[in-house]
Amino acid sequence: MKHRHTPISAKFGAVLGHGPGQVPVYSSDYDTADDDEFPDRQSYRSVMDGVYLGHKWQCVELARRWLYLTRGYIFDDIVMAYDIFRLRQVRVIADQSVLPLQSIRNGARRPPEFGALLIWNEGGEFEVTGHVAVVTEIGDTWVRCIEQNVEDSVWREGETWSRQLPMRRTADGGYWVDCTFAGSQILGWMIQSDDASEAETDLEDDPALYAILRRHLPQATSIDRQWLDPTDPMQANYIKLVGGQALSADPADLTAYYCISETAMREVRRAANELHRMFLHATNLVLANDDVLARFNLPPALWPRIRQSWTNRRNEMITGRLDFAVRPDGIKAYEYNADSAACYMEAGFLHGRWAEAFGCIDGRDPAEDLHEALVEAWTDRSIDGLLHIMLDHDLEESYHAQFMHKAIEEAGIRCKIVHGVEELQWGHDGQVLDADGEPILWVWKTWAWETALDEIRHDLDDDAENLRLHRAIDRTTQPPRLVDVLLREEVMVFEPLWTLVTSNKAILPVVKQMFPSSRFLLNTAFELTDELRAGGYAAKPIVGRCGANIALYNRKEDVVAETAGKFDDRDTIYQELFRLPQVDGRNAQIQAFSVDGHFAGAGIRLDASLIITTDSDLLPLRVLPDAEFLAGQGS
Repeated sequence: MKHRHTPISAKFGAVLGHGPGQVPVYSSDYDTADDDEFPDRQSYRSVMDGVYLGHKWQCVELARRWLYLTRGYIFDDIVMAYDIFRLRQVRVIADQSVLPLQSIRNGARRPPEFGALLIWNEGGEFEVTGHVAVVTEIGDTWVRCIEQNVEDSVWREGETWSRQLPMRRTADGGYWVDCTFAGSQILGWMIQSDDASEAETDLEDDPALYAILRRHLPQATSIDRQWLDPTDPMQANYIKLVGGQALSADPADLTAYYCISETAMREVRRAANELHRMFLHATNLVLANDDVLARFNLPPALWPRIRQSWTNRRNEMITGRLDFAVRPDGIKAYEYNADSAACYMEAGFLHGRWAEAFGCIDGRDPAEDLHEALVEAWTDRSIDGLLHIMLDHDLEESYHAQFMHKAIEEAGIRCKIVHGVEELQWGHDGQVLDADGEPILWVWKTWAWETALDEIRHDLDDDAENLRLHRAIDRTTQPPRLVDVLLREEVMVFEPLWTLVTSNKAILPVVKQMFPSSRFLLNTAFELTDELRAGGYAAKPIVGRCGANIALYNRKEDVVAETAGKFDDRDTIYQELFRLPQVDGRNAQIQAFSVDGHFAGAGIRLDASLIITTDSDLLPLRVLPDAEFLAGQGS
């Protein structure tokens, strides 16, 4: 995460200065990184003596490197800098022993000290990630620190610090360190010490804030009027699919909406951002290890293409969705749908329109900025021609495609919707053309990548040579297929091919193994273990969509819920059973939408069944201030 450049930023990797112990501080101006010196993601790994320190030259990397070089210990790998504030120990490299780490809240009566780590919360200059710096000097009214990935200018002669921050003492003896950037807040500081005085002992929120409430519009509200515009193709397709202008076929749901607290929404947002990073770390590990990649049941002939996609298009992901159980005893993620834009239209448009039409003013809409986030993401893509939106002949896919079409066009990109592949044709040099003869070079699709792979497996019988594409295709007699578009080297597809790995459920055991202490991950394994049996488990195909072919087992190994589908021939992973919370007889799943790798909105899906499927209802979700939410629980 790049935070700030200065007019005189030094080139990436240049030494800005040296902190105590002659530890160098480097420029993180990524725009000036030398592609020859840093050709791929692996070259950005900072490693000393076999110890991984972080991503060059991020703030966390400097903190870990300084501790390693001057103290001989490091803290565990984390996803976001603000997560350091939750750590309770550091690890001594020499003997792998652990030492206590104390979290001192900003404003406590224990001041920062030399070598302490200043921790910023997410927000302001440090949006999404937070920040960490190392305290190197303390005065009566200031604190000096060294840091990376903030300002990239070389220090002035004689300086041994990156930045000086104001510090004040309050009448009750508390020490407050303020950030010099507007909107950025320091959580506190971390001190390695046996002395736990003034240290945080409980970082947990009131469990009652993680419940989910069901509310209804006032009884006088008329809900039988028309509130959608049938002249808009997107809304017309929705109306046709559901058979009217309603969000649910259940009359009891016609006036219903659901509420969560600001605290719960904050944690869902935090979980989504952290997990996105975790899944990308895991994707990198999988693609670097043939034995692990083999578990994903992807054709080996495509492995080089997937790896090339990861190397070249690591930052090209537009959409993704994480599915959560939000309960008073924790927030847990079931999976990451990294190759899907399902439910975006309902959350990003439909529910806001419903609230406006019927005067629902409770709290706020957590997906009100989803459309704007998509516009911004597409604006940042360097698309220099026509983008084709490709989808099947399906009403739900149609309104998802039309929702995305609006964002793409608003971003200034010319785009065209293509239903099916029947009207595609061959052009010169094997190019695929649309019905108007325009070449297809940029694609956003509603089809999952696995759909294209199934076509490969079926048509080419997994022959390794034919999987190199087009070798066995007679273009004079065989029209273009989906795979002939999506796997052409010159065609740029969203989502990129590497998301085949990230969205495959085989990645769930990998992520859990990499981040065993994450409070958002469920225990998941490739084999059914005694530990999973003891608490109950879910059996899931590594490739599947819409909740198909999932079975839930209790601790007696009785089946408590299961779904049918077409993925019963796929390998299975086993995940700790963590049931969805029930709200008035319905099981509620919170969905977090990711755009460009960042949380961009949330929605809720409900079903009488324990397993959420494509037929489960999507109803409006509202976010209430904590005090109002707690007051509403008793009503």
